[in-house]
Amino acid sequence: MSYTAFQWVSAGLFFLAIMHTFSAAYFEKFAHRCPAHSGVFHLLGEVEAVFGVWAMILLLTMCAMVGPKDALDYLENRNFTEPMFVFVIMVVAASKPILNFCRAIVRFLANLLPLQPSVAFYVVSLSLVPLLGSFITEPAAMTLAAFLLRDMFYSRGISTRLKYATIGVLFVNVSIGGVLTPFAAPPVLMVAGKWGWDIAFMVTHFGWRAALAVGVNAVAKPRKNRKNPMKTTG
Repeated sequence: MSYTAFQWVSAGLFFLAIMHTFSAAYFEKFAHRCPAHSGVFHLLGEVEAVFGVWAMILLLTMCAMVGPKDALDYLENRNFTEPMFVFVIMVVAASKPILNFCRAIVRFLANLLPLQPSVAFYVVSLSLVPLLGSFITEPAAMTLAAFLLRDMFYSRGISTRLKYATIGVLFVNVSIGGVLTPFAAPPVLMVAGKWGWDIAFMVTHFGWRAALAVGVNAVAKPRKNRKNPMKTTG
């Protein structure tokens, strides 16, 4: 079997993995409709597990089409350090002790702001937590912010418009909130060593601008709905 044929098959598997990612919610519905196989459907419905499942399928396909030796050589030549680290840091960030500690800190800082408690919690969650991406990595900051916002707002039925606006602001703030240091955000990490960017350089050239933008983004949405920014749908 030629490598060209396998490359076409692997491209097809990659396409299926992408389609699986977008249809993960349907597997969760199947899990409720088919209790006997709910475990399998719950696994297939986890977005974090999609590419792991299809990576296993890819290796099994490689063993069948190219040979076990080539498949093993391919696996041993891959560097899994970064994805393993991201996986571990996201699991740790989503653990109950870390979430409770972060929630307590956010509540404490929110109480210092001259705003309604819910608005203050919202602003701090969308500003301070994304900036933590400069220290605990962006995936961990995203995980913490997402869980805090879920428990405080999304689970209480806020308006659909506010849901989408919050997700958009969170994505933007996390993407720019990791530039206070040269060792956390992957885009910065790739060039910081070669270009000699230290913490002082990052803070003075990028960090303060990012912090200002994150703060403005977090405050802008509630101010547009200042009458009742956390109004629920039900």
